[in-house]
Amino acid sequence: MTEFTVYDETDAPEAARPHLEAAKKRMGFVTTLNGVMAESPELLAGYNALSELFGRSSLPRNAKHVVWITVSVLNGCEYCVAAHSTLALRSRVPGEVIEALRGGRALDEPALEAARVFTRAMVEQRGWVDDAQVEAFLTAGYTRRHVLDVVLGVGMKTLSNYTNHIAHTPLDPAWKDQEWAAPTTA
Repeated sequence: MTEFTVYDETDAPEAARPHLEAAKKRMGFVTTLNGVMAESPELLAGYNALSELFGRSSLPRNAKHVVWITVSVLNGCEYCVAAHSTLALRSRVPGEVIEALRGGRALDEPALEAARVFTRAMVEQRGWVDDAQVEAFLTAGYTRRHVLDVVLGVGMKTLSNYTNHIAHTPLDPAWKDQEWAAPTTA
């Protein structure tokens, strides 16, 4: 296994340090994900910029959490499922919504279910969703801008999911209570 260093704001490559310091101010600590990404200051800067932009996007707050968790579950990213489950709970997303997302199950709330279904289609079909799938998302009350905001969220999570897969990023203690194991395939 290739080992990746988990840097902090004191030992990271110089170009990554300001990004780690900003992340520490935002989160209260440097996540191991950001510490691993610091090996490539450009990846770290890009991921954090996309994260900030997606956070400011027009999608409703709970729909953003649906996107983050859905992408991470589909990609089997144990780190991101745990992290985003924790963050969703802190944002008062109902526990039953989070558990359903972690299990890949349908949601009772129609708007959130539409976000889950559309996000799932985007990931599984690599963006090649058909007009009927887009229309179903729009009919659920979303807009064309929301369609593109989902694209942004999927891109953001793909960067972190793939980084975690390659680096085997250790789970931060802050996410331990929401630890998740990807289902094994037989």
